[in-house]
Amino acid sequence: MDVRGLEPAVPPEPVLITEAQPSLAAQHAARKKRYALTMGIRAVCLIFAAVFYQTVWLMLVLAVLGTVLPWIAVIMANDGPPKKRVDPHRYTHRPDRELEGPRPTRVIDG
Repeated sequence: MDVRGLEPAVPPEPVLITEAQPSLAAQHAARKKRYALTMGIRAVCLIFAAVFYQTVWLMLVLAVLGTVLPWIAVIMANDGPPKKRVDPHRYTHRPDRELEGPRPTRVIDG
């Protein structure tokens, strides 16, 4: 039976064999991305606060968000790696994928 037809079309994720954290460069890049996203949301809040100046309560909410978000962005950017635990793709033993061991040989003494 041809086993190739049973493989998924997308190659599976590589198996993680270490408990090491992401590199410092990867952590820094993730923090920069989070900071830029937060500051982008701040800019949008300030623009919408200017657009909705006639609706005072909405303008105030958006202006407060635009004022507080830089502080939140700096706190998040200076934080370490994310605290959530991601369950990586780890090796799981599957007996149906084992290679066959050596077959016992018959020994004839005599």
